[in-house]
Amino acid sequence: MSEIHIRREHKLGLSKARKIARKWAEEVEDKLQMECTLIEGETCDTVEFMRSGVKGRLLVAADHFDLDAKLGFLLGAFSKTIETEITRNLDAKLGEGKSAAPKKAVAAKAKK
Repeated sequence: MSEIHIRREHKLGLSKARKIARKWAEEVEDKLQMECTLIEGETCDTVEFMRSGVKGRLLVAADHFDLDAKLGFLLGAFSKTIETEITRNLDAKLGEGKSAAPKKAVAAKAKK
C-alpha cells in the first residue's frame, strides 16, 4: 500500500481555507468520483475522502493543509503521478485564495 503526504503552509486564515477545502472536495467528488465527508471543528476541519483504491483525509487549519492518502495496490503504481496532480491542484487552489497584491508600476525605458 502506497501513502501520500502533502503539507502546504498558507496565510489565508480558517475562513478562506475552509472555502478552498470545500471547493477541492466538490471537485474531487465530481471529477474522481470520491465520496467526501466534511467534519467541521472549532480550530480546524477535516475532509475525509474515499473511493475504491483510495482513502484519506485533508486537514484544514488556519495556517496549513495536511493531506494524507493511502492508495491500494493498483493505484500504488501511479503514486508519484497522483501525488504530483494533487500537489498541483492544491497549490492552484491556494493561489486562487490569496489576495491579489497590488502591482508596482514599472517605468518603461526610453530607447535612445
